[in-house]
Amino acid sequence: MPSNKILEQKQQIVAELTDRIKNAKSGVIVSYMGLNVQEDTELRRELRKNNVEYAVVKNTLTRMATKNVGYDALSDVFNGTTALATSEDFTAPAKVICEFAKTHDKLVVKAGFIDGEILDANGVIELSKIPSKEGLIAKLLGSIQGPLYGLAYALQAKIDKENGGEEAAAE
Repeated sequence: MPSNKILEQKQQIVAELTDRIKNAKSGVIVSYMGLNVQEDTELRRELRKNNVEYAVVKNTLTRMATKNVGYDALSDVFNGTTALATSEDFTAPAKVICEFAKTHDKLVVKAGFIDGEILDANGVIELSKIPSKEGLIAKLLGSIQGPLYGLAYALQAKIDKENGGEEAAAE
């Protein structure tokens, strides 16, 4: 039976994991078995660049934390080697991990979550294909801008035509 000190430490870890998961917009759970130190370091560096928090987690403690948040459906994925990537960005964890997994087949996506919804591995892969928020905004602005430019050119052509006609009449 664990001592009270160890029990308190575990409860604190569960509380911290619960807060981390609750405050994250999205997260991805992966199996990293077979990655060597160099590959793991490369993955961590890429995740840090994208403001994604990544840590190897104890399955039992993380299972408790996900239950505390209401993600009971994730309980089945906490077996074997498990790591958790979370972020305030909706797509960053999925994008970085799925991109890395394309060239490192030992990194396996188990599941994920986004804004309170549970995703299976295929859902995480589909999420990774969605452009970032900035990319979506740029596409929206581009689609709005195109017709406006067309209207501006048409109006300018009309003005130029009318001005050209007046100049010819004046001569």
